[in-house]
Amino acid sequence: MRLPLLIALLVAGGLTVATKARPSNESLAAARPQIEALIGASGAEIVGLAVYDTQTEQTLLIKERVSLHAASTMKVPVMMEIFRQAEANKLALDDPIEVQNRFSSIVDGSAYRLTREDDSDEEVYRQIGKKMPVIELINHMITRSSNLATNILIEKVKADNVNQLARELGANEIQVRRGVEDSKAFQAGLNNTTTAYDLMLLLRWIAEERFLNKNACRKMIEILCAQHFNDGIPAGLPAEAKVAHKTGDITKHNHDAGIVYLAGRKPYVIVVLTKGIADQKRSHLLIAEISRAVYLALNH
Repeated sequence: MRLPLLIALLVAGGLTVATKARPSNESLAAARPQIEALIGASGAEIVGLAVYDTQTEQTLLIKERVSLHAASTMKVPVMMEIFRQAEANKLALDDPIEVQNRFSSIVDGSAYRLTREDDSDEEVYRQIGKKMPVIELINHMITRSSNLATNILIEKVKADNVNQLARELGANEIQVRRGVEDSKAFQAGLNNTTTAYDLMLLLRWIAEERFLNKNACRKMIEILCAQHFNDGIPAGLPAEAKVAHKTGDITKHNHDAGIVYLAGRKPYVIVVLTKGIADQKRSHLLIAEISRAVYLALNH
């Protein structure tokens, strides 16, 4: 990937990629001017950034508490609530669920359906009328961002329970109100929203293996690492990096939230939310450039 703007900013800031020194406890703070310059040059209306390094306990926060449309990043807490209900024996991950395409609007209970043309995953539509295990629906929801799988799962575990879990974990602003493509709710302004800070908190629970138990965390990390859409955070990293992440996009919004694993160090969490860039390639590039800047600050 060509990152001319990033390279120029790094050189101007006196950073080099040739030397490998142990990062100081201020390394993220030192990268802030370069990252703010990248954001300024992007033309974005808003960029929310939240970084937490589990090794040095450093944070980097930029407009981290600004609430934005969550798009598909809300599928992370949905997955976490499913695992919590499985741990509580309210359901089993191998339970079969009928695949149906009829949902009720949270506005008035009227029925609506999803269309495969507006979804990023066609496979679940081929299973309508059949049954799929919960864990398989989770995989489609996260790795291919299936909206149909998401709505089926939210109907199963309930949005209110997802929000309750988020509050218990300290994420006080994220709101999972509904499934995807509820047009009446959208028109009424009843959208799923999040902040970069809240997504960082939730992913930190997983990264530090403190949510439920290690096996549950490791299974969720495995699912997140199988993500099919990798033009954001992973694109700014070396090939050997492993990234457990979830993307999300809707008109003029493009997000990526993940955990970065590199050999020889503990992981770090990075969340980048963007609003106001119409060209998705440009917003992908901005997320990749920010990801690269954070990586260089923590690893050189």
